[in-house]
Amino acid sequence: MFTDKIYARRRQTLCDKLTAAGHTGLILLPGNLPAPNNYPNNTYPFRQDSTFAYYFGLDLPSLVGVIDTDSTEDTLYGNDLTVDDIIWTGPEPTLAEAAARVGVAHTAPLGALQERVTRALQQSRRLRFLPPYRGETKLQFEDLGLNPEAYSVDLLFAVAEMRERKGPEEIEELERAYLIGYEMHTLAMRMCRRGVVEREIAGAIEGISKSYGRGVSFPPIVSQHGETLHNLHSDGVLGDGRLLLVDAGAEGLAYYCSDHTRTYPVSGKFTSKQRDMYNIVLRSHDEAARVMAPGMMYMEAHTTAQRVLAEGLIGLGLIRGTAEDAVASGVIGGLFMPHGLSHGMGLDVHDCEAFGERTLDFSAWIDRAKASATCIHRATWRLQPGTVLSDEPGIYFIPALIDKCRAEGKFKGIVNYDVLDAYRDFGGIRIEDDILITETGNRTIGQDSGKKIPVTVEELETALS
Repeated sequence: MFTDKIYARRRQTLCDKLTAAGHTGLILLPGNLPAPNNYPNNTYPFRQDSTFAYYFGLDLPSLVGVIDTDSTEDTLYGNDLTVDDIIWTGPEPTLAEAAARVGVAHTAPLGALQERVTRALQQSRRLRFLPPYRGETKLQFEDLGLNPEAYSVDLLFAVAEMRERKGPEEIEELERAYLIGYEMHTLAMRMCRRGVVEREIAGAIEGISKSYGRGVSFPPIVSQHGETLHNLHSDGVLGDGRLLLVDAGAEGLAYYCSDHTRTYPVSGKFTSKQRDMYNIVLRSHDEAARVMAPGMMYMEAHTTAQRVLAEGLIGLGLIRGTAEDAVASGVIGGLFMPHGLSHGMGLDVHDCEAFGERTLDFSAWIDRAKASATCIHRATWRLQPGTVLSDEPGIYFIPALIDKCRAEGKFKGIVNYDVLDAYRDFGGIRIEDDILITETGNRTIGQDSGKKIPVTVEELETALS
């Protein structure tokens, strides 16, 4: 948690942004409810809604924050624990005590929210909320007489604009999350040897994330089949000659995330074929980081990374022509790197993804997205001081995709499919770090910590020895 002044300032800024655009009324920001796992009293580990955490800071379930843009009065709705609750949970602060820690003076029982919403609707006041992504929250809105699909686009963009630019206190938390990620990835390297089951590494690094923070920021990807982008099957036994891809990150105690990927040989030494391909991806990673600067469009960095990959693949004879022509043809994104270079980082490992382009259709809001220029819509994303984003190029040899493109005649004359056949069992390589855009350029999160996650061929081979 941060100071009460930080949360109060954020809520006031949100009010100011909406009222300046003529958008008044009530803002509803529900926290998350407990989510049952396999029966009601056995719940998943509690994870607070990120936007609620951003504006209200409290890591407690079943709370709803309401901001009145007309009076600028904030209210937290929730219930104090009963003695029956305390038997199971132990003593907890009262709602009023918890609210005071984040600068909120007004509290009320959760049941009183219904009356507040009903009265606002009767007065024809606008109620604004973000798209709910959990079933429990959708039901909560329906019980209040609200249509969960009637979310506010104005609020959506206002929140994204605020969360896009990280303050010093947020960057400090991201640096803490990096240090946990460092411990996770260097442990994975120490464990990497022939005969180890991938799951052993995945479990060990998840334990690190829980020892130092709240746990992993997403389910770790630990696989010799790195060509499968989100490979959560960790049943393989490590074998010499294979590459192990580890994509993993942590959530710190304040929910801020890290996200890093490293790929390295199980044997401890890259083959010449693996080294050549790895260095192509590393050059793409480094060049993308080099060019990232305030004011540039994200897609410029994405295209830069693709161009470097194309140059490397041309050098190996896998594709023909110029790098510019290869990028323009779509072959890099269509066959070798079927994902974007970056995503936003912050309270979510894909920041604001609960209301981003992978969740909602932005086609009707393109002008708004251009004006907002945040990570929730990458085609219109403009980097600015305080933006934090991943830098994660990769090259993947996906047999099913290779066969599909070849059968359909895609990229004919560009891809040398005969040479590509020799890479069908290669796997995939991804290299990922997190970048902070500064006033003058950028820096890598964690670069000043004195603890570098090995990344070059030489550093990795030393760490694996």
